[in-house]
Amino acid sequence: MLSSMGAALSRNAKTMCDMNTTIAAKTSGALPRPADTSRWPDMLASIDMGSNSFRLEIAELSKGRYKRIDYLKETVRLGAGLDAQGLLTESAAHRGLECLTRFAQRLKGFAPWQVRAVATQTLREARNRDAFLVRAIHVLGHPIEVISGREEARLIYQGVARLQPGVLPRLVIDIGGRSTEMILGHGRTATRAESFSVGSVSLSMSHFPGGRFTPEAFRAAQITAGAELEEALGPFAHQHWEEALGSSGTVGAVSQLLQANGQSDDGTITPEGLRWCIEQCIKAGSMDALALPGLKPERKAVLGGGLSILYTLAMHFGIEALRPAKGALRQGVIFDLEERIEAASTQSQRDQRDASVRELQRRFHVDLNQADRVRQRALLLWAGLNTTPALQTDGEAARELSWASAVHEIGMMVSHHDHHRHSAYLLGHVDAPGFSQSQLRHLAELVLGQRGELTKLAHRHDTILMRQVLCLRLATILHHARTPLPSKVAQLHPGRGRATLTLQGKWAHQNPRTLHLLDEEARRWATQGDRLLLIKIED
Repeated sequence: MLSSMGAALSRNAKTMCDMNTTIAAKTSGALPRPADTSRWPDMLASIDMGSNSFRLEIAELSKGRYKRIDYLKETVRLGAGLDAQGLLTESAAHRGLECLTRFAQRLKGFAPWQVRAVATQTLREARNRDAFLVRAIHVLGHPIEVISGREEARLIYQGVARLQPGVLPRLVIDIGGRSTEMILGHGRTATRAESFSVGSVSLSMSHFPGGRFTPEAFRAAQITAGAELEEALGPFAHQHWEEALGSSGTVGAVSQLLQANGQSDDGTITPEGLRWCIEQCIKAGSMDALALPGLKPERKAVLGGGLSILYTLAMHFGIEALRPAKGALRQGVIFDLEERIEAASTQSQRDQRDASVRELQRRFHVDLNQADRVRQRALLLWAGLNTTPALQTDGEAARELSWASAVHEIGMMVSHHDHHRHSAYLLGHVDAPGFSQSQLRHLAELVLGQRGELTKLAHRHDTILMRQVLCLRLATILHHARTPLPSKVAQLHPGRGRATLTLQGKWAHQNPRTLHLLDEEARRWATQGDRLLLIKIED
């Protein structure tokens, strides 16, 4: 693996194709807008791979205005394809891949920086998700991010806040196939965001098998939903909000059902309206016998679970009126992608991930001076090493190195001993708004590789990761004394199958301890095969 990394130091073509086959690498595609690489440079696209439906949204954003260009939705029921062992069945995977194939056709002509695909609860749960993602990325032709529940909630609120502005403190609810998100916010800011593992698909499967509706089934489903949502009773109590909005499929379907049957003038969902819906289901006895205006056939199989969650929320949280929201996850993803593009092209601080890194530094009491020294040094080394056009324009890889350098010592809060392992564990398990789980795992492996033997990364065949690791390791060694250094004391250059670190002669002779550590580092890379790192001292 490391020998392939060394070979790539002098080959221009290999670096980016490795990225397309590695799940955890380069998960966001956020790059400055090179208009000549896209047929539609003014458009952005998002894919929401939900547990019930997959959605593709294409939009144009101009001067703060959102214009939908196209919207595709397919009922995939990925969440219904998790077996008792938590494995995604082949039939469910096939449905998802077929849908993504059709989405890929629609996205022809879009550049990578214009598209962001996110996956939610089902792929958070699936034990074989990585195997599915390899196939899905190949079919779609774009990276796919598995996002955490809190990140999903944050993006949902972002979509709602931008498309339906308001001045009142609000509660936003999104009932998906296998999870329910609850968010408190004011204006464009989400003040609290949580995700709960109960959804319309999972609850319908467990309490309404075969689509049978009974009073006992609804009572049992409401108890199950209430048990999952009980911990939210305090944080999301009525005293914290003044209006309630519901996002996405379940709320939209019930709203349309109530309005089509004269139970609501404007689609607002009330406890009385929910009781009416439940009574109609019980009267029908089964989803096959349920025939109501406004009820789409594909919604029948998940209606029982969705109604049970909605009624539980209304009763437990005092929601007298739940209005359908205009925005949803897919729009939030597009707005977030727009911010990433702007942050990357203008070097502004609007990228949410920058704020999350600063918060991690604060929470874990990072030595900010040392973090900044290592970060700046690692980026200097990265710029010298990556002279190929592909990596010069790969701003996301440099940003990942910058973030990892900024938080490489968060594990010090746990213990100084093996702090790199503690840092990696924290990054791999923390909720950090803006980051996907895939990208956090990538950062965790990068931080894990900052010191010690390289064998712990032997399972990774990722050229970009190993380049990042090399730069971070050298930066931490050069600043091991935790003091600043002139920028040009060390420069990293690519060579034929190896990297060469050139040191200023005077500085090197004055710092024998650092030179000793660098010689040891070169020997570590040599044990992997070829001598991949050379230390050169200028005369």
